[in-house]
Amino acid sequence: MRAAERRALLGDDVIAHIHKCVEAAPEPTPDVIESLRRILTHPAGRVEELAPAADAA
Repeated sequence: MRAAERRALLGDDVIAHIHKCVEAAPEPTPDVIESLRRILTHPAGRVEELAPAADAA
């Protein structure tokens, strides 16, 4: 979908609200970045075994 199509569907007010929400969001933590990297680099379900989280109970 092109930007012009998104703008036509959502409208300028909704797009401005989305941009404000994104700006207000905190930076992702290193573990989130690593999880996303695995998802984006192995999209076909070839996930490597993960070490247990330090704070997992």
